[in-house]
Amino acid sequence: MNYRVFGRTGWAASEIGFGSWAIGGGWGKVEEEEAIKALHTAIDQGVNFIDTADVYGDGRSEQLIARVLKERKERVYVATKAGRRLSPHLASGYNRENLNAFVDRSLSNLGVETIDLLQLHCPPTEVYYNPEVFDILDEMVKTGKIRYYGVSVEKVEEGLKALDYPGVRSVQIIFNMFRQRPAELFFRQCREKRVAVIARVPLASGLLTGKITKDTQFPPDDHRNFNRFGQSFDRGETFAGVDMDKGLAAVEELKKIKPDGFTMAQFALKWILMFPEVATVIPGAKNPEQARENSQVSELSPLQEEVMEKISEIYDKYIKKEVHYRW
Repeated sequence: MNYRVFGRTGWAASEIGFGSWAIGGGWGKVEEEEAIKALHTAIDQGVNFIDTADVYGDGRSEQLIARVLKERKERVYVATKAGRRLSPHLASGYNRENLNAFVDRSLSNLGVETIDLLQLHCPPTEVYYNPEVFDILDEMVKTGKIRYYGVSVEKVEEGLKALDYPGVRSVQIIFNMFRQRPAELFFRQCREKRVAVIARVPLASGLLTGKITKDTQFPPDDHRNFNRFGQSFDRGETFAGVDMDKGLAAVEELKKIKPDGFTMAQFALKWILMFPEVATVIPGAKNPEQARENSQVSELSPLQEEVMEKISEIYDKYIKKEVHYRW
């Protein structure tokens, strides 16, 4: 496993992290013991960064992580998120009372006295223009509830605005072969301000694994079934906002240039790691096999320049017009 500097925190984070949305819920049923094994396998492979949220399985994900870490001696950084418990999800809800309540609940779920990294969970854009919210987070750092804080964003513009706040240590953003816009201005700004980039939705909700076909059926409780057009939350969270048919066509082109020795998922993850601004990428894993496959990406050879150029061409042909300017 390779490790990267995580912004200004002083952490050396595994470049392959563990995204725990799937083991919490929203991706079909995942047995608890399989989730536990997946987490243990990831840590065995050198993963030391786990991303979660208080709404993943209504706390289930945080609780599973706490259970695993009690059995481990390794230093593992846990990043959780707060804000999406608000209903309705309005900017006014990001106040001192609610944020403290959310953090207290996560502290209990995780069984810790201090949260390593707290992230605002894709709040309304208005929140980024409300400095009082970031003052509240600064207070939490001073009182020891949280060690550092960052944001998880839907849009590049939100990430850029978040960089205005000196306390922001990380920005989590959708970045993959189908969502390439962050590599432009946003990455440059993060590099200059030494803010860690966490790449989320790295496999475009499974599209980039090459295992999904037009006939694939998703369970009723899988967001790829109920949120394909943004019915429940931002459309960009599902298939990275890409039309499924166009995404499948692009994947067929990507398969033709995949290097030998890579699975399609590994190919997609390695593409992300070709960008040095990315501190860690957080693919999900429902079982030990997926966790092992993800972790092995760190050992694979870098992609050749001509392959990177062909990926850009495929993006321009199939994806850019529909996606690039929306987020």
